[in-house]
Amino acid sequence: MKNKSLFLTILLLLTMISGTIISCVDFAGKKTEPAIKLTDLDLTVDPGHDFDAYANNGWKKLNPLPADKARFGSFDKLIEKAEKQLNELIKETASTKNEKGTIAYKTATLFNLGMDSVRLEKQGIKPLVPFFQEIENIKSIDDVEIEIAKFHAFGFSTLFSFYGSADSKNSSKVIAQLSQGGIGLPDRDYYVNEDARSRELRTKYVIYIQKIFQLLGDNEPSAIKSAQTIMNLETRLAKASMTRLERRDPNKTYNKLTTKELLALSPTFNWNRFFILLGVNDPGEINLGQPAFIQEISAVIKEVPVEDWKTYLRWNLINSTASYLSDNFVNAKFDFYGKVMTGVEKMRPRWKRVLGTTSGALSEAIGQLYVAKYFPAEAKQRMIKLVDNLKISLGERIKNLEWMGAETKAKALEKLKAMNVKIGYPDKWRDYSGLEIVDDSYVLNVIRSDQFETAFNYSKINKPVDKAQWYMSPQTVNAYYSPDMNEIVFPAAILQPPFFFLDGDDAVNYGAIGVVIGHEMTHGFDDQGRKFDKDGNLTDWWNAEDSKLFEERAKVLVDQFNSFVVLDSVHADGKLCLGENIADLGGLSVSYHAFKLANKETAKIDGFTPDQRFYLAYSHVWASNIRDKEILRRTKEDPHSLGKYRVLGPLKNIPEFYAAFNIKPGQPMYLEESKRAKIW
Repeated sequence: MKNKSLFLTILLLLTMISGTIISCVDFAGKKTEPAIKLTDLDLTVDPGHDFDAYANNGWKKLNPLPADKARFGSFDKLIEKAEKQLNELIKETASTKNEKGTIAYKTATLFNLGMDSVRLEKQGIKPLVPFFQEIENIKSIDDVEIEIAKFHAFGFSTLFSFYGSADSKNSSKVIAQLSQGGIGLPDRDYYVNEDARSRELRTKYVIYIQKIFQLLGDNEPSAIKSAQTIMNLETRLAKASMTRLERRDPNKTYNKLTTKELLALSPTFNWNRFFILLGVNDPGEINLGQPAFIQEISAVIKEVPVEDWKTYLRWNLINSTASYLSDNFVNAKFDFYGKVMTGVEKMRPRWKRVLGTTSGALSEAIGQLYVAKYFPAEAKQRMIKLVDNLKISLGERIKNLEWMGAETKAKALEKLKAMNVKIGYPDKWRDYSGLEIVDDSYVLNVIRSDQFETAFNYSKINKPVDKAQWYMSPQTVNAYYSPDMNEIVFPAAILQPPFFFLDGDDAVNYGAIGVVIGHEMTHGFDDQGRKFDKDGNLTDWWNAEDSKLFEERAKVLVDQFNSFVVLDSVHADGKLCLGENIADLGGLSVSYHAFKLANKETAKIDGFTPDQRFYLAYSHVWASNIRDKEILRRTKEDPHSLGKYRVLGPLKNIPEFYAAFNIKPGQPMYLEESKRAKIW
C-alpha cells in the first residue's frame, strides 16, 4: 500500500473525529455499524494466548466462507461492497441506449455481451476460429515467431514477458523489459518440486490441458499427446526460470543490454522482427529480468519442432481466453484454477466476473463515475492530513534509530521527504477514445481491450516516465508503493470501513488506514525498497555497517515467521514474505507513534481504551476464513503472510501492545525482549 508540517491542522482534524463517536458514516452518508463491534470479538479467549482469535473469532463465525471464495476476510468483504457499488453504476448504464463510441456505449456493450449467456453458448468457439486457422497455417519457425509477436500484442505472455517500465537505474525513463513467462501453472516450483502437492498439481494440470483440447474437437489420443507436449515445454521453461525468492532481489533482475548484446545472447530468436511487429522498432536498451531464461528462448526456438509450437500456440490462445467463452470452457478452467488450485467450491456469479472484466477494460473511465458517486472531497482531504502526520512520525522514528548511522539517516530522511502521495483518483483521466468495442462477441472485445492496454504500455518505451500515471484504478480495494516512483498510492475504494472511517474515533482510523499508510511508507525502506534512492533509482545509498545491522534485524523477522506452522507440517516462508512483514511491523510502529502525537484522550469506548481500539482495528482488517488449499497456494506464491499471522507476527514485537492488553511472560503472544524484531 502507498504514500509537512500541518501538525496543528491535523490535531484539529483528529479532535473532530475522536472520543465519543462510536458509529460511523459511509461515503453515501448512511450510518454504518460501530467501528469496533463486540460481536466480532471472542472475549472467552485470553488476548495473551491468541490475539487473532480474541479480536476476530466472532467475525469469523458471523462470516463463514462462501462457496465461491477461497478466502473471505474483512478485505474481501470491502471488495464485495465495492463490487455492488460498481454494479449499480454499470447496470444503470447498460440498461439505457447510448450513442455509439461513447464511454457509456462501450461500457454497456461489453457488460451486456458478457451477461448474454444465450449468445455465448450459441457462439461457442466460433469467434476464435480465424485465430486457430492462422495457427494451423503455420509452416516454419519464422511463422511461429511472427505468431508469438501477435500474441504479445493481444496481451498474452506467450513464451516470455515483454513490456515497458522505468529503468531501475534511471527511473525518469521507460525502457523495454524482457522477463520469464510462458507457463500455465502459477509458479515455476510446481513444475520441479517433488512434494505431494506439486506432483498432484502437475497431474491435474495435464488432465485439464487434455480436456481443453478435447473441447476444441481433438480426439482423446491427440489431446493426451498435446497435453504432454505442453507439459514438457513448460517444464523446460520453468527449469530456466528464477525462483520467487531470487526475483525479490532487484539487483539480480537488473541486467541491461543493448539490442546488439541481446542478439548475441539469444541469437536464434529474431528479436528485431519481434520489436518491429509490436511497433517498438529498435528499443535501444533492454533490461533482462532473467538472462538465463532469455538465453534458453534461443535454444527452445531452435530445438522444438514447428508442430509442437503450433500445439503450444493453440494452448496459449485457448487458456488465455477460456473465461470469456461458452460455459464448457469457463467451467473447465474454473475446475482447475479454482477448485484444484484454491479449493473453491463454486464459481463467482456471472455478474461479478463480467463486472471485473468491464471495470478492467475501462478502468479509469469507470473510476471517474465511481469517484463522483462514492468518494467525497472531504475523504481525500482527511487522508492527505493523515498521510502528513504519518510522514512526521516516520521521520521522527528514523532520527531516533539507535542502530543507524548519521549519514544513512540523512539520506533516509531525504527519501521520506521526496516520497510522493496519490490519494483517491488521478488528477488527469485516461482517454479511451482509441478503444474499439463492437457488438460482435464478448471474447473479441476482451482481446481488443487487452490490445489497447498493451499498445498503451508499448507506446511509453524510450520516453520519460509519466509521473501522473496510476497503476491501480480508483475502484480497486488495495494500495501500493512504487520503488521506481518513490510514491504511495491509495485508490478511493480502499478508503472505506474497515480501513477508513469518515466519522470515527482516531484510534480506529490510525489502527486501520493509518497502519496501511505506514505500511506503504515503510515499503520504501524494506529489504527491497531500501535499495532505491529518493529519486527511485536502484543504488546502494547505505553504508556497509548500516546494511549489515539492517540485515541482522530483518533476519529476526524471517526466523519468527519461519516458525509459524500454517497447515500440518507446512511452515510460513519468512524470506518470501519479508518485505510485507517489515512493512506491517513498520506500519504499526509508525502509525501508533503518530496516533500518540495526535491523541491524548484516555476515555474508554465500549470498555476499551484508545490503545486497545487501535490494535483491535488493526487486527480486524485481517480477519478471515480460508480454505486449506488456499493456505498452501498463498504460502507458496504470495509475498504477503496469511491474515492470521499478519496479526500474531507483528504484534509480538510491539511493547505498547503488551501494555495495552497486559501480555505477560509465558503467554504465547509474549516474546522475550531480546528476541523481538526492532527495525523502523
